[in-house]
Amino acid sequence: MDISRALDISAAGMSAQTSRLRVIAENLANQDTTGSTPGAVPYRRKTVTFANQMDRASGVDLVRVSKVGRDESDFPLRYDPSHPAADARGYVKTSNVNSFVEVMDMREAERSYNANLAVMQSTRAMLERTIEYLK
Repeated sequence: MDISRALDISAAGMSAQTSRLRVIAENLANQDTTGSTPGAVPYRRKTVTFANQMDRASGVDLVRVSKVGRDESDFPLRYDPSHPAADARGYVKTSNVNSFVEVMDMREAERSYNANLAVMQSTRAMLERTIEYLK
């Protein structure tokens, strides 16, 4: 594998993890968002799905975000009869975002991003050493 391919692969991985971190940030920012009327649907957690995609220019498989989906799990109910979105029984649908899950996903994305960054730094160092040797 040549050096430019290694850089392309790492850059694609970093880009995918950046997209994942954006979705996680959006989920965390909206975790307390509820509807404004009785029975209204609150914020629904978003998920990221990755896929390999052949890059014709470099001839290698690169990771890409294939879709940003929605978590179709049930909304938790919270008893708050004074809330404007409370139903007749006094329950409010709350977002299905779990901050613990989001933090774990964030840490995994951060580790993957850092691993790709380390590959890029190593590749760059090898390239610099090669140029030094050729002088």
